[in-house]
Amino acid sequence: MSSTTGTAGGLPIDALINQNKTSTSGSSSLNSQLGETAFLQLLTTQLQNQDPLNPMDDTQSVAELAQFSAVQATTSLNDSFSSFESNFSVMQSAGLLGKTVSAQTTDASGNTTSVSGTVKTISVINGTPEFTLVDSSGNLLTDSNGQPLEIPTSSILSIG
Repeated sequence: MSSTTGTAGGLPIDALINQNKTSTSGSSSLNSQLGETAFLQLLTTQLQNQDPLNPMDDTQSVAELAQFSAVQATTSLNDSFSSFESNFSVMQSAGLLGKTVSAQTTDASGNTTSVSGTVKTISVINGTPEFTLVDSSGNLLTDSNGQPLEIPTSSILSIG
């Protein structure tokens, strides 16, 4: 993998690396690593362009396979942690049922207001828990269109 002049899928190897850096989300330390797809493209290109009379060293080949396994493990761990994080926030949110909370909401015009009430329901929308509130009379708080006001748990200002 020492060559940087080959191509894979019509893209120069440097472009593959740069494309991966700009398309990878997450921390800056992850942005400097190759993703699974780019790694496979580079490995395939390397195998296609190697000299059959002077093949790649076996130890280098094993090292590259170990790197690929590490990339796969990191990707799997990241997916598992994201799932855990979502499930944990849903479980935490269940503890809000029946509690009085104050939260900040933003209407369609971009105006921010503070609302208070008792948590009536918890729903999960795109993996993020959101709740609805009822006032002291038991009436559901609604937005300007009459729809129930669904508030993400990240908007909570105070509980109790």
